[in-house]
Amino acid sequence: MAEKRDELSEEAELGEPPKIMTKPLPQILDEIEESIKLANEAAKNARDAAEEARKAGEKAANEAARVAAEAIGKVEQTAKSAWQLAELLKSAITEVTSTLEKRLSGKR
Repeated sequence: MAEKRDELSEEAELGEPPKIMTKPLPQILDEIEESIKLANEAAKNARDAAEEARKAGEKAANEAARVAAEAIGKVEQTAKSAWQLAELLKSAITEVTSTLEKRLSGKR
């Protein structure tokens, strides 16, 4: 115990007041209560921000899905048109080939 008093005396001489018992207990409890309120408010703000982020993510995903579906529809339509043109071109080539064969063989 005497050693502890000597340490406290040395700290006081060095200009470092003892940290224990420097504030009254009611003030400490008020500070703790305020810290808890601030922590609760920060947690609520974090939850609210997370919910907003989730909603924004869902909205972005839905919009991306809609745009992708539209793009797929356009690609399908373009592919269908290209297929029809290829069939038409094949038919035209077949007809031209047949006509050329007839002319080359002397048939008309």
